[in-house]
Amino acid sequence: MTTKHFACKVDEIPEEAAKIVTVSNMPIGVFKLKDGFHALLNICPHKGAALCEGPVCGTTKQTDSTEFVYDRAGEIVRCAWHGWEFDIRSGEFLVDSSVKTRRFDVSVDGSDLYVHI
Repeated sequence: MTTKHFACKVDEIPEEAAKIVTVSNMPIGVFKLKDGFHALLNICPHKGAALCEGPVCGTTKQTDSTEFVYDRAGEIVRCAWHGWEFDIRSGEFLVDSSVKTRRFDVSVDGSDLYVHI
């Protein structure tokens, strides 16, 4: 069973970065994407860096040619320490989906955002 915990006001969450909050003694990054709000544990599973404090960006798309195609703008957070890229919606590492950071469900009530733990 999960419990919802107040995290922040919706208008405190920036468009292209995470709002870092502490909920139940855990550092959590809250993101605003086009499809809504998402929350990830602010700990990179690689070496323990503050993952959600890295840049929110896109990544290069796999193609059959030698050209680079930038894709998924605003959907990826890149760890500032070693450049590992994680999907903000799922918490999955882009190179190996078996590596993940913890994600949390969120809900909005009026102007309040809650993280479910």
